[in-house]
Amino acid sequence: MNFCEKYGKTVEEAVSLALADLDVSKDSVTVTVLEEPSKGFLGLGAKLAKVRVQVNKRPMDIAKEFLNELFKKMKLDVNFTAKLEDNIIHINIEGKDSGIIIGKRGHTLDSFQYLTSLVVNKNREEYLRVIINAENYREKREQILENLAKRLADKVQKTGRNVRLEPMNPYERRIIHATLQGYSKIETRSEGEDPYRRIIIEKKR
Repeated sequence: MNFCEKYGKTVEEAVSLALADLDVSKDSVTVTVLEEPSKGFLGLGAKLAKVRVQVNKRPMDIAKEFLNELFKKMKLDVNFTAKLEDNIIHINIEGKDSGIIIGKRGHTLDSFQYLTSLVVNKNREEYLRVIINAENYREKREQILENLAKRLADKVQKTGRNVRLEPMNPYERRIIHATLQGYSKIETRSEGEDPYRRIIIEKKR
C-alpha cells in the first residue's frame, strides 16, 4: 500500500495515524488535506479532518520505471540493474540490444543518462547523480582515452606542436586532464562550448 486516508480531530492527528499505518516518516510522503476539521455550532455539526497521505516514490524506483517504459517503447531487448551508492544511482545495462543503447562513441548512452537524470531530479531539492553504463563501456572508453592522452602527449613533447582533440563530454574531458596531470612538460586546456568543447594538449611555455 502506497497511500492511506485517515480521519482525526486535527489534520496533525489524521496525518500521524496515516504515517503509523504506512510505517513511514513524514519526510517521505506527500500530504493532501481532503477535509478541514470543524467544531460546528454548540457541538453540533462537528467534522473531523480527513487527509490522504501518499508515499513518495524512491529516486531509484523512478529511474527504473522510466527506463523500463523507454526500453519497452523502443522495443529494445535489454536487462538492467540499479543500485544507490554514495548518493549516486548506478545503472548497468546488458543484453542483445545494449550496443544500440551505447551508440556511436557512447553518445546515445550519454543521452539516456541525461534524460534519466532529468526525470529523477524533477522536483528534488538535493541533486542526485545518475550514472548509466552498458556492457562495461565506460571502463573500456576510459582506458582508450587514457592511452590516447598518453600517446598524444608524447607526440606533443617530441614535435612541440599542439594537438586538438575531437569534442568530448565533460566526463571524458576530465579523464584526459587527469591522465596528463603528471606530465611536467605538458599542459591541457579546453576551448569552445558544449557540445563542441574540446581539449588542447600543448607544451608548457
